Amino acid sequence: MSRFSRIAALLAASLVSTSAIAAPTDFAITNATVVLGDGSAPIPEGTVVVRSGKVVAAGANVSVPAGVSVIDGSGKWVSPGMVVAVTDLGLLDVGAVENSNDSGARKSPFSAALDVSAAIDPEAMPIRVSRTGGVTRTAVAPSAESSIFAGQGAYVDLAASGNTIDRPRAFQYVELGERGGRLAGGSRVSAQAILRNALREARDFARRAGPTGARRGTATVGSVQPASPEAGRIAESDVARGTDVQLTRADAAALVPVVNGTQPLFVHVERMADLRQTLALSHEFPALRLVIVGAAEGWRVADEIAAAHVPVIASGITDLPGAFETMAATQSNIGRMVRAGVRVAIGNMFDNDQPRYARQYAGNLVALTRLPGATGLTWGQAFAAISSVPAEIMGEGAHFGSLLPGHAADVVVWDGDPLELGSGAERVFIDGVEQPLDNHQTRLRTRYRHPQEGALPKAYEW
Repeated sequence: MSRFSRIAALLAASLVSTSAIAAPTDFAITNATVVLGDGSAPIPEGTVVVRSGKVVAAGANVSVPAGVSVIDGSGKWVSPGMVVAVTDLGLLDVGAVENSNDSGARKSPFSAALDVSAAIDPEAMPIRVSRTGGVTRTAVAPSAESSIFAGQGAYVDLAASGNTIDRPRAFQYVELGERGGRLAGGSRVSAQAILRNALREARDFARRAGPTGARRGTATVGSVQPASPEAGRIAESDVARGTDVQLTRADAAALVPVVNGTQPLFVHVERMADLRQTLALSHEFPALRLVIVGAAEGWRVADEIAAAHVPVIASGITDLPGAFETMAATQSNIGRMVRAGVRVAIGNMFDNDQPRYARQYAGNLVALTRLPGATGLTWGQAFAAISSVPAEIMGEGAHFGSLLPGHAADVVVWDGDPLELGSGAERVFIDGVEQPLDNHQTRLRTRYRHPQEGALPKAYEW
């Protein structure tokens, strides 16, 4: 078989495997250690029952209905799929190759108006690798390149159905701190001025557009509610604007749902002073639904963050002073914020910091509880930080992120404790549909486990 014939056969097999995804099936997993994902401790000898793509029951002493196929989970762990926010999954295959990287738009005339969902590739290999690692949902964010406003992120699932976008234009992503200062002309002062001016412009734009300019949403304390795809769209009739505007019309329109509270504002910020400046935004724009991303020095102002009811998506591995804005970074950061009452998820993973590593970072937080002077999380809290808590921050806590009755049947069967580095996912279900776990890495593993000599060098063999 020629090389091109082999390529065609491989592509055909890939298309068949994607199109052959079945409808949700009814099943039960018994005799397993069950992780609900709600912060509670693992349940030994538990059962999970799934019907029509939803969790019916999970825990101890759960009866299996008649006619439901049973999977013996003896020696296995069963958990909800990991939910990781914020990531760039689906926006790039190889970060250093410009043609395969849609994570940022360095020369675009637009910023806040950019809609990342238009570029997400459900067949991108990092999505397959993450799914194999037990990740089932994520919030995909663009990267700020030409402005502090990176654009509008999307909520996606990792199902191999080809339709991954759960909610486009789900949030606006803003870059402050050191990077924001560089993008704003070299100073945090400029970044703060640009941000506040843009929000004022959007507020004025909404007033001029009238009641059709945006829909007003309802915020939930400690979490955010998703905006509808139509939220914040301005009527097609022309809207008069002043002569001193800085935003394009499209960018101003995109920020209307932010100032009206129908779209959350994700702000990447790390140091204590910048965190306080971010929290102060609510004084001038009380409808803002803030979500802090990063927060390496969040432990220093944890009480203030908790009092403001602002959730945090924290980096799980930022534990050293790698920059001036992370001088007070510590592995105890997340544990201290949680102890102060802050809702904290593990996330903020871009490019090489792959979402599948989230469970490793959660496991590190459990290990910290055994170190004198350190502050970590219990096992249940740590797993919730990569399942139910990020789902709640995304405003989707009633739909996925745990194995509570009525939630989407995003279920992962592990060969051991999922927070142990040596464990791996054996089966992954999204909405009750079992997912393929093959990807380029697994095929390479299979290929070189028993290498065979051929007519061509191994790099050219399929």
